[in-house]
Amino acid sequence: MRSLYQMALDFFEPEPRVLAPAPTQKLVLRPPDVPMASVMPPARFRHPRANRESRLCNALVGYEFKRGQRRTIGFQVGPDGLVVSAPKWVSLREVEVALQEKATWVLRKLDEMREREQRQASARIEWRDGVSLPFLGHTLTVILDPSHAFTAVGGEHAAGILRIGLPLQATPDQIRDAVQAWLMRQAKQLFTERLNHFAPQLQVQWRKLALSNAGTRWGSARIDGSIRLNWRLIHFKPNVIDYVVAHELSHLRVMDHSPRFWDTVRTVVPDYATLRGQLKDDAVPRWA
Repeated sequence: MRSLYQMALDFFEPEPRVLAPAPTQKLVLRPPDVPMASVMPPARFRHPRANRESRLCNALVGYEFKRGQRRTIGFQVGPDGLVVSAPKWVSLREVEVALQEKATWVLRKLDEMREREQRQASARIEWRDGVSLPFLGHTLTVILDPSHAFTAVGGEHAAGILRIGLPLQATPDQIRDAVQAWLMRQAKQLFTERLNHFAPQLQVQWRKLALSNAGTRWGSARIDGSIRLNWRLIHFKPNVIDYVVAHELSHLRVMDHSPRFWDTVRTVVPDYATLRGQLKDDAVPRWA
């Protein structure tokens, strides 16, 4: 039996309301809010000779790791991916710490290189009559002209047209080789002219010019005055070529990339930084 006190409370409580049953609703479960970065697959970059892998931010990077005679840990990003070089006495843990510290820079360079490779792939040349390619920053159209007086390795250029003395049935390899031979001759002639233009201004003397076909390097210089320039520079505008020529000649005065070196380049090419960016950003046709 309940107490009189409890009965009095019950007397003053309102009668319970009987609620009508709510209409049946389908229960929908919503997933919790999750950052997109945690559900998207991580970006992947892998060097073809990768022997180590690290997670940098939200990316998995397989890189080639090398040890050698050097004082510091070095990072290089090229078309194949990331290469990390370290002295023999540096532990793998120290390498990983250094890599994490450079993660933002490494990923930016890998993204830039991937985008560059995609642009170059889209600029792949299909070797046929009427094909177009960049020449000194402008468009050059190749016309096969069997009646042309020049041989297959010769050609005549006028008003954006390069006439090559090849039959219309020439194979893609024949067309490519003929055009390349012509471009290389134009490159050597122009490079020689620009070397002679900048050398007196920089008070240096170059002794030998060789054309290179390197995949990732536009030029090099040796202390004996030997200069190597990539013939594919002929695709770029003349002022970009001037930057590379001045860059290599400046190495005959300063054989490193110290502030003194860049000050030397600036004396003859004041806007070298802008031109250097164009050299990195512009897509050069892939010769295949």
